[in-house]
Amino acid sequence: MPPSKPLLPEPAKRLAAWCVVALLVTGVAGVGVWLVVRFQTAVTPVLLALLGTALLGPLYRRLVLMKVQRSLAAGLTCAAVVAVVGGAIYIIVNALIETGDQIIASLRQAASDLSRHFGAAGTSLDDLASNARGLLGKFGGTAASGVISGLSVVSEMIAIAVLALLLIFFFLRDSDRAVGALRSLAPGDAGDLVEAIGRRAFGGVEGFMRGTTFIALIDALCITVGLLILRVPGAIGLGALVFVGAYIPYLGAFISGAVAVLVALADRGFVIALWVLGVVLAVQVLEGHVLQPMIQSRTVHMHPAVVLLAITAGASLAGILGMLLAVPVTAAAFGVVRELRARYGPAGTPGRSGPAGAPDS
Repeated sequence: MPPSKPLLPEPAKRLAAWCVVALLVTGVAGVGVWLVVRFQTAVTPVLLALLGTALLGPLYRRLVLMKVQRSLAAGLTCAAVVAVVGGAIYIIVNALIETGDQIIASLRQAASDLSRHFGAAGTSLDDLASNARGLLGKFGGTAASGVISGLSVVSEMIAIAVLALLLIFFFLRDSDRAVGALRSLAPGDAGDLVEAIGRRAFGGVEGFMRGTTFIALIDALCITVGLLILRVPGAIGLGALVFVGAYIPYLGAFISGAVAVLVALADRGFVIALWVLGVVLAVQVLEGHVLQPMIQSRTVHMHPAVVLLAITAGASLAGILGMLLAVPVTAAAFGVVRELRARYGPAGTPGRSGPAGAPDS
């Protein structure tokens, strides 16, 4: 009896197997994203605490090496972050209060000039203001509910910040216990692999946070100095906007730079606006060709298209908070992929990867 011919050729079987794997991974990822969005209020402090732990880990470890008790070291680290963040918020808010009127007036003047030269009928500021007054008159009854909603949002943000700070304390103090718990939950003898994946993912987030903070500080200082030299109003506030926007790669720099150019255009004229544009572009070139390779050369590298897609997905899921968290989460995912490739890729064998959590060069 002649042997039966296989129903599908071998390449088709492999393709079908990979399709099944892709569907399973996509389904698990979809359920995970749905759970995160569904329990966003509880998940957000945890994610923020992980970012804070990644940023503050070196300070905590330095205190522990100085023979400071772990709980005290974690408390001192949290106190330091409260002092630094509180001081930074005070400086930024104070600068925005002092120069906010100038920035808003300059933006209004820039919008007026642009609408006069390029706008269509009915798009001037006067028309927009009259339309806004009509809308306010029509929907004025909802003002009180809007104020109450705004207060609830502020109180929720404060509660999230306090909870994230408490979680940072516990994450710092009990990091060794967390590693042990992670190994104990791993099935069979997969403890080493799970620990290595966890360390690599956290290492990617840690490198991203440290590098981004340092780069944001340099960008803000350079642009602020340039704006002060060019005597652009609200230079300190615009520099603070650049610092905050740097945590949203590409998009944040574009928005903060555009605001600075518009303010210069309205208050100092076309020539100064061109100089401001030159300063912003020079800082971006410095960041892209010098700072990024030097500071983040040992962290997870991601193509700009991947970063933009991650930011877009984060914005669609959770708004501004999603934009801030999208890139660190993607960096952690890339760290996991690199660890798996180092262990099981074609060029490696199980166990040949470097120390757990150590990023590749």
